Amino acid sequence: KDRVLGDPNAPIEIIEYSSLTCPHCRSFHIDILPEIKKNYIDTGKVKLVYRDFPFDQLGLVAAVMARCAPPSRYFQFLDVLFQNQEKWTTESDPLAALTRIGKLGGLSQEDFNACLNDKALVDGLLQVRLTANKQSDIKSTPSFIIDGDKRIVGAQSYEVFDELLKKLID
Repeated sequence: KDRVLGDPNAPIEIIEYSSLTCPHCRSFHIDILPEIKKNYIDTGKVKLVYRDFPFDQLGLVAAVMARCAPPSRYFQFLDVLFQNQEKWTTESDPLAALTRIGKLGGLSQEDFNACLNDKALVDGLLQVRLTANKQSDIKSTPSFIIDGDKRIVGAQSYEVFDELLKKLID
């Protein structure tokens, strides 16, 4: 299932395709999303639909862990994973680093292991990526589909999003 930030009934939808190991995705979540959230999501004008597009095994494992968190805490997990991306992705044992992050978020070692062994969850996340690639021609992260047919691809400034969203709202 999609994870949605904001009012699910907001009139404008941003679909974000992102990998938790992608540095440009990290930049979006740390530098740009807070402004979009403040100006558009928190005001009920826009909702953000987050879809995992893992580029590597570590990104897939991190996505699985975030999906194992309760849905109400999903975006908090994403925030922690993106904020600490440089640490957990470069550790000699990144799986242990992810396990520590999970424990801080209330995910036990047993729960984390069960999630990693949940074939339906793992296959589902990989299917999202394949579907996005085939149906929407998503090839890189971050990629955004806004209001069904407008695209923003790669590392872009807040102003790029702001300009497009203002046009759609007016």
